[in-house]
Amino acid sequence: MASRPTVTVQGTKTALKMPAVFVAPIRADLVQFVHTNMAKNRRQAYGVFQRAGMGHSAESWGTGRAVSRIPRVSGGGTSRAGQGAFGNMCRSGRMFNPNVVHRRWHRHVNTNQKRYAVCSALAASALPGLVMARGHVVSKVPEFPLVVDNKVESITKTKEAVALLKSVGAYDDCEKAKNSKQLRCGVGKMRNRRYTIRRGPLVVFANDNGLTRAFRNLPGVDLASVDRLNLLQLAPGGHLGRFIVWTADAFKHCNQVFGSTYRESTHKAGYKVPQNIMTNSDLTRIINSDEVQGKLRPTKANRTRIHNRQKKNPLKNFGVMVRLNPYAQVLKRARILALKKPAKRVAAAKVKAANKKHALTKKANFKRLNSD
Repeated sequence: MASRPTVTVQGTKTALKMPAVFVAPIRADLVQFVHTNMAKNRRQAYGVFQRAGMGHSAESWGTGRAVSRIPRVSGGGTSRAGQGAFGNMCRSGRMFNPNVVHRRWHRHVNTNQKRYAVCSALAASALPGLVMARGHVVSKVPEFPLVVDNKVESITKTKEAVALLKSVGAYDDCEKAKNSKQLRCGVGKMRNRRYTIRRGPLVVFANDNGLTRAFRNLPGVDLASVDRLNLLQLAPGGHLGRFIVWTADAFKHCNQVFGSTYRESTHKAGYKVPQNIMTNSDLTRIINSDEVQGKLRPTKANRTRIHNRQKKNPLKNFGVMVRLNPYAQVLKRARILALKKPAKRVAAAKVKAANKKHALTKKANFKRLNSD
């Protein structure tokens, strides 16, 4: 098995071998499916009060009063007495098909699917093209995945965190997130979510020695422990390519958390990183290689594929009928000649009648001239 590439720890000369999870298959369809279902688990149930619009002592008057049979408010002395109640077409009535809190709000997602989606999101974060396609500003980042020294986990001041991000070229993405803050459209402004902001870098650490206090106030920056990686952070909106800043310990710890394609994880019982179906995706090169071409049979020349010939209806195609029944051509010719004979007789009769009429006309004219 070929050795995996190495990644340089920024600020040092240390080289770390790439964990196997970063070469996992990238399944955008699976990430989208898992993210959609996981995001539904944060919703809070809402509904209409069960007895809303049904609090009156209303009763129908029945038939015979020239009014509809809708329940009407009982009593008298006020304008409300006699008015329709309960129905969804009535004033102060209940709504049709009201929202209920016992609908299916949450979704169960298979554990193996969630783990596969996390592996795909991590693999996508190692590709600069996908990270840039997601909208992150990473033109000054020296390497992907971006790994920094373990000293970062002991940072406690925000100004030190900003200096670190500037030194590795990741602060431009924070600035992009900071400048994107704007008022939310709609009533969410009044529901404790007044502003929207784009996502910036995700800082993944192994040990929190003050790191979270330093980075938590930076706009757009998220923090996550390598033991508790969440797809909602790794692929926000279900889109692959989150920009991740790793600490060295967190990067090395991925081998224990996810294992590899041949070694099981120490954190997840019996779990291995999913394998690609093809180890070499250059299918054209594989087919045209000497090893494959040397085992193929030579092409058969002048081969007629009779079983692929289109079936034709002999009742509509005369050529197919002749192949099945050669005498059909004789029958068709006899049929055509039989149709032509009556036509010849009719034509001859017309000529004979015309000649006879001409002869009579000629005789009458000759007789008229002699009488004069």
